[in-house]
Amino acid sequence: MDMSRAADSRRTRHRRCASTDTRAWLGTPLTLPHRFRRYRMTTALFTRKDPPQWLLDFWKDIDGKTFGKGFDCFAADAVCSHGVADWHGRDTIRENLRQFIDRGFTAHHDVIEYWDGGSIKVFHGKVRMTFDDAELPVVRPSMVHFFYMDDHDATKVSRWIGVVGPTAF
Repeated sequence: MDMSRAADSRRTRHRRCASTDTRAWLGTPLTLPHRFRRYRMTTALFTRKDPPQWLLDFWKDIDGKTFGKGFDCFAADAVCSHGVADWHGRDTIRENLRQFIDRGFTAHHDVIEYWDGGSIKVFHGKVRMTFDDAELPVVRPSMVHFFYMDDHDATKVSRWIGVVGPTAF
């Protein structure tokens, strides 16, 4: 191998340091974006509880297609990762959910269980989706949602990660 090919080979290789979760590229460490960093292991105690009013109000606003005060549970700069959605800000979350729900179906959310882990809340339920097209069957997929509470105001959700479905196989 000639020296120019060897130099090109070195430029495209990188090594990962497991202890710091950084990449070294030609001797220069590159810190990975926050979303790719490994998190330290922690222990949290979860307690099964009745769902709080803020969560019931949130689902009620979606089910009733009002999209009003139920969204006040979110911090102004909240982030939502719901399926392929990556929405930033309470108003953006509200508007994008409105557009999604108004595309031909009505939802009704049922709480199966709610777990409170302090700074993180876990919700498991079913959503009944009744489509405007009467020929489409009503579906009732399972859903799980993680609500991370804001560090500065523990009454507000700063991050919402939700998974629904599948709606069919």
